[in-house]
Amino acid sequence: MAYPPHDFKCPYEHNCPYLNFMSTRWVFSQYQYGQDEYQEHLEIIDRFQESLKERDEQIRKLTRENAELKAKVKMLHERQFKPNKKKDAVPLPGNTSVVPIKKKRGAPMGHPGWQRPKPVTIDQTIAVDAPTVCPYCHKQGLRPSESLHEHIQEDIVLEPRTVVTRYLHKQAFCSTCNRLVVQAGQGEILNAPIGPVAKSVAIYLRYRIGISYRKTTKLLSELFGLKFVAASAVGFDRKASACGVPIHEDMREKIRVSDVVHADETSWRNDGIGHYAWFAGNNKLAFFHIDRHRSADVAKAIFGEHYEGILVRDRYAAYNGIGREWQSCLSHIITKAKELKREHDLLPQVERKTATVRFCDQVIAFFKEACSVGANLKAGSIPWEKAANIEKDFIKQLGKICKKPTGFKPAETLRAYLGGNDQKYLFTFLRHRDVPPTNNHAEQSIRHLVIFRKTSFGTRSESGLKNHSILTSLVQTARRQNVHPREFLQTLLTATTSIAQDILYKNSS
Repeated sequence: MAYPPHDFKCPYEHNCPYLNFMSTRWVFSQYQYGQDEYQEHLEIIDRFQESLKERDEQIRKLTRENAELKAKVKMLHERQFKPNKKKDAVPLPGNTSVVPIKKKRGAPMGHPGWQRPKPVTIDQTIAVDAPTVCPYCHKQGLRPSESLHEHIQEDIVLEPRTVVTRYLHKQAFCSTCNRLVVQAGQGEILNAPIGPVAKSVAIYLRYRIGISYRKTTKLLSELFGLKFVAASAVGFDRKASACGVPIHEDMREKIRVSDVVHADETSWRNDGIGHYAWFAGNNKLAFFHIDRHRSADVAKAIFGEHYEGILVRDRYAAYNGIGREWQSCLSHIITKAKELKREHDLLPQVERKTATVRFCDQVIAFFKEACSVGANLKAGSIPWEKAANIEKDFIKQLGKICKKPTGFKPAETLRAYLGGNDQKYLFTFLRHRDVPPTNNHAEQSIRHLVIFRKTSFGTRSESGLKNHSILTSLVQTARRQNVHPREFLQTLLTATTSIAQDILYKNSS
């Protein structure tokens, strides 16, 4: 390519015929400006593309979160409002399209049968003549047989009357009080028109059976002829609660020195305001406390600042730091994994992750096996000497399960917990003989209050909170000490605190 000489100057520089007689300088300047403007437009397009990419990513993230929240709300709604299951229709003759009714499910495999034990003593014997007419085919003129058929039947004896007792007190003069005083007789509550048996029955029906005050008064009135108003039944509770305060506080101290304690809490309503019913206990004790708060301060008030035992609990943070060790409830983890799986299944198909389903299935199977091992250790089917090796194997298996991410945020929270610093508290039952792998004991213990809450809608006053805390503790503790609650309540109303406490614990405290 030839270049013009360095001193060449085009005569058509300002009016080139090839450029429609435009100036070449002006055309070149416009060309350079166009290049700069083109590069600027390219940069603007790149910025728009990056902005669109960020917004698309944000929209995708919000869409996924929206789908997860919808799935969670739907799961919570299904949990609270379970659908009615329609009964299968009866198949009509010749109609094969109708599904037949399924056979009722039998007892679980290995479930022991139950039969009423034969009474030891016979109160009365009644001879019954042989029938002359068959009760099935109604044939008459039957011939008697020499054999006998024995039928034992248990029933109750109702005596619809009250027992009125008159106490004639001999009085003594107290020079300090400057008045005549008397002492309570056997089975007497001073200045009380209704005796301890009736009061203990009313309290038993309220706090053990779960009958309301009005139904309690109606029952005693119609069966025994003892009439009183519902307000009197409230007074019975207050009297028994006042007598049981020292025993309730002593029960708290016994909880604080127990080796293994179960703990749980549930919601409660008092005069329409939210409260919480706390439980702490074991096979011998049942301590209840209803409080306005659900904080760690309440837990410390129950267990003390320096509880040295082992606490069987769920993952609620208020129990952190209580006890030298604790056992996390494995049943709660199984339930949580099932809920996560149901929640994940409610997501749109494009948002579902195979890793999440696999993780939930593995967690459920793993902790079911752990609960089975705990039951076999307690039953003696597995020697206790193998527990240490079992724990090492469980830690390895759980590490493999939690190794890969799931891609589902709620499942990632559970995965982080199972593989975190608290992992050792999942297998405390493999290091201590008396520790179970689940907190079912506390769940069953607090179930009575849950049912009572549904029927009574809670309490109405501070004294009601106190009565429920104390009397529920005393009734359930009596049952665990193999003492009849009704008989103990009668003793509580008539005897001293020390005598009632000795009867409650059978002098074992």
